[in-house]
Amino acid sequence: MLYLILVGFGWLNIYAANTDPDSQLFFAPGKEYVKQLMWIGISFLTIGVLMLIDSKFFVEFSYIFYIITTLMLLMVIFVGVEINSAKSWFQFGSFRFQPVELAKVATALTIARVLSKFQFSFSKPSDVLLLCAIWLFPIAIIILQNDTGSGLVFFAFLLVFFREGMTPYILVFGLLGVLIFILTLLIPNYTILILLAAAFFALLFFQKIKKDLLIALIIAAVGYGLGALIFKTDTGAPNHDWALLTGMFLASLVLGVKGLLRRIRVIGTYLLLFWGSIAFAYSSDYFYEKMLGDYQQSRILVLLNLKEDPLGAGYNVNQSKIAIGSGGFSGKGFLQGTQTKFNFVPEQSTDFIFCTVGEEWGFLGTSAVVILFLLLLMRLVFLAEQQHSSFSRIYGYSVAALFFFHVTINIGMTIGLAPVIGIPLPFFSYGGSSLWGFSILLFIFLKLDTNREQLIR
Repeated sequence: MLYLILVGFGWLNIYAANTDPDSQLFFAPGKEYVKQLMWIGISFLTIGVLMLIDSKFFVEFSYIFYIITTLMLLMVIFVGVEINSAKSWFQFGSFRFQPVELAKVATALTIARVLSKFQFSFSKPSDVLLLCAIWLFPIAIIILQNDTGSGLVFFAFLLVFFREGMTPYILVFGLLGVLIFILTLLIPNYTILILLAAAFFALLFFQKIKKDLLIALIIAAVGYGLGALIFKTDTGAPNHDWALLTGMFLASLVLGVKGLLRRIRVIGTYLLLFWGSIAFAYSSDYFYEKMLGDYQQSRILVLLNLKEDPLGAGYNVNQSKIAIGSGGFSGKGFLQGTQTKFNFVPEQSTDFIFCTVGEEWGFLGTSAVVILFLLLLMRLVFLAEQQHSSFSRIYGYSVAALFFFHVTINIGMTIGLAPVIGIPLPFFSYGGSSLWGFSILLFIFLKLDTNREQLIR
C-alpha cells in the first residue's frame, strides 16, 4: 500500500511539474507524465514476474547478476551518451536507460550473499578484501562515468556492514574524514596540521608517558624551527607546512621508539591515526582541486557558504527553497504552483521534484511525504529483523539503507542542507530507470519476505 501511495503521489507531482495549462490534451505525446505512466505499468508487470520467481533464484544468480550489471557499467563508458556531464546512459532511439539503477540491486544481492556465507567474519582479512572488492568496484566505474552522486549512494552499504558486525570505528573514521575534508576548504593546511598535532598530544596526555610527552613536545618545537630554516616558499618565507611536518616527524620517531621498547600499543595506534589523517587531508585537497569539476567544486562551496553564486551553482537550491517556502502551511493548490509552471527551478520533475510538493502541497504535503518514507523505512527494518535467513535480513537492510540515503540526500539538497549531487527521490522523480530500479529493489525483498521462515542459502 505504501508503494502505491508513493508512486501515485509521485506521478501527480510529475504531472503538475510538466503539464501545460493551455493544452487541451491530457495524454500529450512526449510529455514526461505520459512516459512515467508507461514506466509505472512496466514496473507493475515486473513486480508480477518477481513475485512468481522462487526466492532461491535471487541467491543462486546473485553473482551472475552482479557480473552482468558491472559489464553494463563498463560498456556505458564506451557506447553510452553523455547527459549533464555524466556518461552513464544507454540510448536506444528515444529510450534511455541508466544501468547504475540495476547495479544497486545486483550489489545488494551480492553483498547479502557474501555476508551470509558460512563463517564470514569482519576479523578475517580475506573476507573483508572480498567484500570491499565487490562493494568498491562499481563505485570506481561509476566515478569514471563522472557520475559522482550515484557512486556516493553505494556508501549506504556501510550501514549494512555496521549492522552485520563491522567495527564502529570505521564510521568514526568516516566522520573524521568528512570533517577533515571540510576543514581543507575552510582553513590552510598548516592550520589543520596544528589542530591534528594538538589532538594527537592531547590523546597522549592521558597515557602514562607524561615525561616522554614533554620530550616529544620539545623535539617537535626544535624540529619546527629547523624546518623553518631549511624549507622556504618562493618568496623566501618559511614553509610552515614542511616545518610542522619536520617537527612532528621527529617527535613521532621518538614516541614510536618509546612505544616499541615499552610495548605501549596505544602510541602506535595514535601515530597511525595522526599520520593517516595528515595523508587524508593532503589527498582530499588534491582530490578537490584535480578530480572534481568546476561545477562540483562550486556546489560544495555554495553549500558551505564559502561562495555566493545565486545565478550559478546556487541557483537551483535558491529557487527550490523559494518554491518550497512559497507553499506555506497548506500550499498553493494542485497545479497552482507559479515557480513550477514558469520553470524557475531546473530539473523540477527529476532531482528537484520535492520543491513541487512543497509549493503546491505546502508544509502538510512535505510532512506527509517525509512521514510516508519514514513508515517505509521502519517497515523495511522491521521486516528485515523478522527474517530467519541471514541473506534475506542483509538484503532487507541493504534496501533500507539505499532508500534512506536517497531520501535524506535528495530532500536535503532541495532545502540546502546537502550538496546537489543529482540523485532521484524514490518513486517521485521522473525517470523510468529510477522507478524500475527502486521497484525491483523493493519487491525482491518482499518476495524474500514471503518465505521468511525458511533458511534461504
